[in-house]
Amino acid sequence: MYAGLVTPTPTPTTTSSRLRHSSGAIAHSVSAQTWRAAFRLGSADAGIAPAIRVGLATAVVLILGGALGHEELAGFAALGALSAAFGRYEPYPRLAGKLAIVGAALVAFIAFGAALGMFGVPVWAQIGVLSLAAGAAYCFISGFRITGPGPVILVFAATGAAGFATSFADLVRLVVAGTIGVLIGWAAAMLPALVLPMGPARLAVARALANVGKLEAGGSVPTARASIAHARTVIASSSRIKSTLGHGRELMAVLGEADAAVRLWSEHGDPSLLRDIAVHEDELRKMKRSSMIEHSLEPVSELPAPENYVVAGLRHLYSRAVVMNAVRIVMASALAGWVAAGAGLEHPLWASMGAMAAMQGLNYKQTVQRGIQRLVGNVGGAIIAAALIALTLGYWQAVVAVVILQTAAELFVVKNYALTSVAVTPMALVLIGLSAPIETSAALARVADTLIGVVIGVVVAAVTISRADRNHVLR
Repeated sequence: MYAGLVTPTPTPTTTSSRLRHSSGAIAHSVSAQTWRAAFRLGSADAGIAPAIRVGLATAVVLILGGALGHEELAGFAALGALSAAFGRYEPYPRLAGKLAIVGAALVAFIAFGAALGMFGVPVWAQIGVLSLAAGAAYCFISGFRITGPGPVILVFAATGAAGFATSFADLVRLVVAGTIGVLIGWAAAMLPALVLPMGPARLAVARALANVGKLEAGGSVPTARASIAHARTVIASSSRIKSTLGHGRELMAVLGEADAAVRLWSEHGDPSLLRDIAVHEDELRKMKRSSMIEHSLEPVSELPAPENYVVAGLRHLYSRAVVMNAVRIVMASALAGWVAAGAGLEHPLWASMGAMAAMQGLNYKQTVQRGIQRLVGNVGGAIIAAALIALTLGYWQAVVAVVILQTAAELFVVKNYALTSVAVTPMALVLIGLSAPIETSAALARVADTLIGVVIGVVVAAVTISRADRNHVLR
């Protein structure tokens, strides 16, 4: 009865197969085709409004910090405001809860990092402890399926707090600053719900109709069906407010027509319904609280109950895939930090974050791609950062630079992670400069740390790669 619990002894053939798979993974990371793919631009829609919201939240906290004479704390408040960057396109009732738990996690990581600084924990120990925290942050973000900047933001907040705090009073000040930032970020992200409560649902349906409309030109039937299913879950979550029920039922009726169009196309090759349903897309992309869909459809009588994301998140939190990748992140993060510290680099925790950021990908192919993009983006960003630092910006000039760079990062994130890194690198260094003096050499140090982190992250990912992960193998 216990036979299934016995781990088979690896045979020479099994070991050889794993070595070949890992060797192939390493070869993939240095191939010209892989590097070319890392610079492809993705397509995106509806990306401007979320970027403006994040930029607005950042501007408010930085202006507030300067007006109150707490410039040294404003950077931590800005990190709290970055909670507004999470959960892009989520239905507002669900977004409210997810942003609340992200905000609580951000404040907790700030407090944790400040405690490390307050107790004078040595750097090598900080690397180990924060690497464990990085694994926990990954489990949290992945378990609750929270889209956005990822767990690296939590670790960055803890790292900054560890370098700033020297007393309990500092810890309290940082927690207060972070909490204020989180509250402002939450308000900025939720503000559109007052005007466009069904905005995310309308966008999800419009995207589903776009995928349905592509079928005649060679689009994928599974993709169209998946986008329809996703739109249904967004509508169900969005329609928890009584005033939105009518529009939610109308949108569900549109998806019913979309389903019929896909079925008619896949079974009989008939595109007539594809063309009929596609006409609704433009209407759904308009900024309206509700609208009567052209060729009015009979609204569905009932909406499905929305999924309880907390229960689902707790269940997914301890899934094997999430836990295993968290373990790999802990290994890579700690190793990168200790190597950077051994090499005498001033900010070894930046190397840890470089490894962590690379390994946030869903598979090895994405890990390599993110690693390349982060490294190249950091080089470009370091040049901008060095120029900004050399200008010795005053506080208000720095605020303008941070807001512009943060907004640009949010605009680029749906296009290419390398472009995002070009904006994020100088933004992060300017924020650090708000709390403590920083020199242009910090930009070069950032590149060196990132190089160590990315290389170690990719190597650890290759060595520990699952034999089922073959996304990087040419077919």
